[in-house]
Amino acid sequence: MNENPHGRARDLIGRERVDGISTADHEWLNGHLETCPECVRLAEATDHALQSLRALSVAIPPALANRTQLRVYLRAQDLQKRRRGGWMVWAACGVSWAAGIASAPYVWRAFEWMGHLSGLPSLVWKMGFALWWAAPALLAAGALLIDRSDGERYRTR
Repeated sequence: MNENPHGRARDLIGRERVDGISTADHEWLNGHLETCPECVRLAEATDHALQSLRALSVAIPPALANRTQLRVYLRAQDLQKRRRGGWMVWAACGVSWAAGIASAPYVWRAFEWMGHLSGLPSLVWKMGFALWWAAPALLAAGALLIDRSDGERYRTR
């Protein structure tokens, strides 16, 4: 951590009040505070500052509060709509996979037949088959990424 015990104590005092610290760090800090009046003053000043902040009352204009409530409400509605539409995406994926598995032998034979008929090397028509099956997945991934980026743009306003 920090080789300077006072620096470590300052760090732990701040973290203890905000995030919390481990039991071992808490024991070390208590032991250090028993022997260091300077760090005790810092801990007391930190406690006093936090109590002052908690007691501070800030008047918020009613229009700002109403606008904030409206934005939170609209965002919650947007998230609910997105959540509802999510099951349809998964259902469409399931149907797509089932149809793909069921039709794979037929599509393979069709690509093989077209490849032999046109005189293409076997590697070419096999790659065509692979791309045929990869294209819907790539399009779906692109659509989901575009949809997600719209949501990110909405959040940053």
